[in-house]
Amino acid sequence: MATWKVDASHTSVGFSVKHMMVSKVKGSFSGVEGTIEGDIEDLTGASISFTIDASTINTNSVDRDNHLRSADFFDVENFPSITFVSTDIVKKGEGEYDITGDLTMRGVSKKVTLEAEYEGTGVNPWGVQVAAFEVEGKVSRKEFELTWNQALEAGGVLVGDDIKISIDLQANPAQ
Repeated sequence: MATWKVDASHTSVGFSVKHMMVSKVKGSFSGVEGTIEGDIEDLTGASISFTIDASTINTNSVDRDNHLRSADFFDVENFPSITFVSTDIVKKGEGEYDITGDLTMRGVSKKVTLEAEYEGTGVNPWGVQVAAFEVEGKVSRKEFELTWNQALEAGGVLVGDDIKISIDLQANPAQ
């Protein structure tokens, strides 16, 4: 069984959430690491683990990012990491998978299913093999006790509940 490590410099972990009921705020996390243990070209039976440093959140607003790091949201002092560990991987089609696992944020673990598409493998200019995946999913922030919100004068709330997740992942064989 091969072990592949997530290449953080070529991986992006993004998210978006409704803002003021009409627009979206997008953000990302830069502190990522993870492993894929198994056949990179057929994830069925593989084991995947992923860790995100919650303090690396970036929404292009220092004030908002600091608020997201606070106890109102991620509470990074007490819960510095967001983790995902696969529990089941089902092949849906050629290179397409439903990856179910335990997602833990703010000390709360929930089963979530992410959709992954295998983008292929290649060899970079330094002779290192790379594999790429595109991963998408959606979670309810309230299920992870990320409940801070503010009512709007015109009705509705400042921050939506559904968080869309988008990951472009590149991995290399573990050395």
